Amino acid sequence: CCLSTVDDPKTCLYSFDAEPNTKVICPAGTTQYISLSALNRLRRTDPSKVEPMWHDQYAILKSWFSDDSEYSLLQFVGLKGFVVSTVLLDLGKGLAFRMALAMSVLAIVMVFLPLIEVVVSRVLTSSFLWMKWQSWGKFVHAALPLKILIGQMVWKFVAGSFGKLESIVRDYVVDLECAILEESIPVTVGGVFDITNDTANDDDDFDVSTYAEEGDESVDSESDYSNDGEYDY
Repeated sequence: CCLSTVDDPKTCLYSFDAEPNTKVICPAGTTQYISLSALNRLRRTDPSKVEPMWHDQYAILKSWFSDDSEYSLLQFVGLKGFVVSTVLLDLGKGLAFRMALAMSVLAIVMVFLPLIEVVVSRVLTSSFLWMKWQSWGKFVHAALPLKILIGQMVWKFVAGSFGKLESIVRDYVVDLECAILEESIPVTVGGVFDITNDTANDDDDFDVSTYAEEGDESVDSESDYSNDGEYDY
């Protein structure tokens, strides 16, 4: 894992150049980088396209995103990453995420239930609704097959709305997971080595300059001593 910067941009497989100050990753011994966020987002949306990016030469999903692998990236994410990645997105192949979302929606409905009851009662007792009795009354007395069909349509609408909500919330959770990975995964190539070398070079420059200054002071002292001796003589 290394950092793509303005001075040292990294060309990625999934896009052209990674955004500045973002982390990129590649298999050992190669320079075929991909940004960490793009890789994680791709494995969440379509994992079948991950390993073909390296021509199926590396077991990317098993090596980098499996708890059994010693090279797993998930070992750096901590408790917050464990809750987001393992519990919400992976547990039961997303079943835990759907159950948590359904419980959240149900809790919101329970909180606003008194307000919903007031609105429904006002609508059911409104004069405007009963003035239209001839328009919707025939559906009340319709045959059973028609009522079943209407129930199916209502169920499809509710399920479709829940699916859209799930997609929106899941995208947000995946973005949160990408941010956690971007924050937690350490940079293993570049960065530390360069800083260490720069520090060593600064120390060497300091030592050389200090030694030169001390040499100049000793030379000045000797010259002063020689001048004083000539004057006394």
